[in-house]
Amino acid sequence: MTDKLDIGALHNFYHGLSDLVGPEAMMKIYEQYKGTQLSVPVHLYDRDLAAQRVVREFNGHNQQDLARIMAIARSGSSQSCVRLGRTNNWRPSSIVIE
Repeated sequence: MTDKLDIGALHNFYHGLSDLVGPEAMMKIYEQYKGTQLSVPVHLYDRDLAAQRVVREFNGHNQQDLARIMAIARSGSSQSCVRLGRTNNWRPSSIVIE
């Protein structure tokens, strides 16, 4: 697929994409999305999925570690922005993200 590809003649966008991911992956992206306008989300992680992970993995002693997960999901927010609302049996009942 890429053996006849002239990298030097590529459109600037595809040239940059080829540099970033390699010519073979660039061609796959081209074939899949050519002609489509893409809007890429600013946030890498889904906040709701990260919150579900926190609820699933909270053990009563790892709030700081799990706050880091939410900080990443929130794109750099400080750990203090994440609070777990707890029920009597130490499981979080809610997650507050400020």
